[in-house]
Amino acid sequence: MPARKAEAQWEGNLLEGKGKIKFGSYEAPYSFASRFEDGNGTNPEELIAAAHAGCFTMAFSSHLAKAGHTATKVHTTATVHIQKVGDGFEITKIDLVCEAQVPGIENAEFQDLAKGAKIGCPVSRALAAVSEITLDAKLV
Repeated sequence: MPARKAEAQWEGNLLEGKGKIKFGSYEAPYSFASRFEDGNGTNPEELIAAAHAGCFTMAFSSHLAKAGHTATKVHTTATVHIQKVGDGFEITKIDLVCEAQVPGIENAEFQDLAKGAKIGCPVSRALAAVSEITLDAKLV
């Protein structure tokens, strides 16, 4: 399996500085205002939400297929909540909202499969508990 990577660069102090986030062909600016207020640009939490929505949607589609159901459409929105906690900030909640068209499935089975996808998707698992975070810091 390939490893995936992204880059971030920041210039200046926290409140007035600016940065950019880049992965694949996507590059976007970010700032204190885009992260903690309603400023233009992206932010890490939005990217976590995109990753979680994408991962869950694929996992759910897989769970449905393994149970013999082909979804016509699965659409998920993930909302990541960040709040000031003590002296810092924490992601305190993630809401996944999914709407799916799955011909011939009963609601109880649909709910069970959705629950299994939420628990089992790799991003859900990573967000639940990260056992190792490594750092290679170089001063240049």
